[in-house]
Amino acid sequence: MTKAPQMCSQERLRNSGLRPTRQRVALADLIFAKGDRHLTVEELHEEAVEAGVPVSLATVYNTLHQFTEAGMIRVLAVESAKTYFDTNVSDHHHFFVEGQNEVLDIPVSNIQIDNLPEPPEGMEISHVDVVIRLRRKSDR
Repeated sequence: MTKAPQMCSQERLRNSGLRPTRQRVALADLIFAKGDRHLTVEELHEEAVEAGVPVSLATVYNTLHQFTEAGMIRVLAVESAKTYFDTNVSDHHHFFVEGQNEVLDIPVSNIQIDNLPEPPEGMEISHVDVVIRLRRKSDR
């Protein structure tokens, strides 16, 4: 079984309605080169610096939010101090490992959500995010 070729960053940006600027292409290359993952603004900025991509932290922040608005990635609010961005935009849920700031995917088929409340008039539910917080067992 052969793996489908990965979409190039310029094509991914154009398909999402974004102009493929040099910085957007470089950041998209870094984000999507490692497959599905969860990362913060600070982690991507550090990867960019290590790769020799000249971008400020503010540019990384703005670009990740542009990618989110274009549907290329999604935002995960798992703790108040950090925002994580997920390259997997399909329906799925997450484990969050407390103390390690690690986010892990849970396949959507493993969780069933019933009896959701009726949304207010004129609104619809776009998606449901479940975050299950984990911690290491104590050695008692």
